[in-house]
Amino acid sequence: MTSMNGSARDATRSARLFFLELSGGRIHSMNPDGSNLKTIVARCHNPDGITVDAEAGHIYWTNMGNPSRDEGSIERADLDGGNRTIIIPQGITFTPKQIHFEKQGGKLYWSDREGMRVMRANFDGSEVETLVETGRGEEDRRDQARWCVGIAIDSPRGKFYWTQKGGDNEGVGRILRANIVIPAGESPANRSDIDVLFDQLPEPIDLELDPENRVLYWTDRGDPPAGNTVNRVHIDDSSAAPEMLITHLMEGIGIALDVPGNRMFVTDLAGSIYSADLDGSNERNFLYAQGNLAGIAYAEI
Repeated sequence: MTSMNGSARDATRSARLFFLELSGGRIHSMNPDGSNLKTIVARCHNPDGITVDAEAGHIYWTNMGNPSRDEGSIERADLDGGNRTIIIPQGITFTPKQIHFEKQGGKLYWSDREGMRVMRANFDGSEVETLVETGRGEEDRRDQARWCVGIAIDSPRGKFYWTQKGGDNEGVGRILRANIVIPAGESPANRSDIDVLFDQLPEPIDLELDPENRVLYWTDRGDPPAGNTVNRVHIDDSSAAPEMLITHLMEGIGIALDVPGNRMFVTDLAGSIYSADLDGSNERNFLYAQGNLAGIAYAEI
């Protein structure tokens, strides 16, 4: 990958960051250098995950709602926040977290934390499906090891990845992988094609995949030294160990990649946004004290 400085990069490509202020219920947009900060959506209900379909001019985001009330939802709006509409209403997904869109198949994928599921739907919210179900009912819901949080899609290989973070600092977090198509005769609750890539992680949260270079990135909000970090691994090498790229986050949550520009963007609950090269070098905190920040997305528009 070719690296170039930020000014040269941004002079040749128009890009925006979109990120969620969980505590304030707002969605913000800005240039990748932190300039031209705007609030584009307000009065969200605990927003957590965001994805951008720049070609169609849409953002999609999840609202966790109150985790005890099964009132999660998913909304869509234009890139400037206009034409806001609910596409997945309350009562369908319990506590939706990270979300990704997959253009080729025309699907939105998301993890449903207290719902203990990985789910997907069409871009308009129709044809909601459950791909993975790790538990059901109140007793299972008390087991945080069943909670699904992050999500990433590997369209070329027909697979998806997700995280199950476990309880606070319990060291039982996992990253898992399965085929997008459920094996014949099986169900989301008993499918046999689930691989556990890593376990005994502090608290893995959001995922991002570089499908061309076959590298998976994730944030971890658990305790140091392995937690409050950004990590990556080459997913086609079964013997590869995770590489720790960034440390000393204040409960890291969101992550977004700009692979052609050799950079990543990371949010944490302390209200900071960091940028760094994809190997973790040249780390810079360029926005801070912004409230509790959750998901982030990068898009060329």
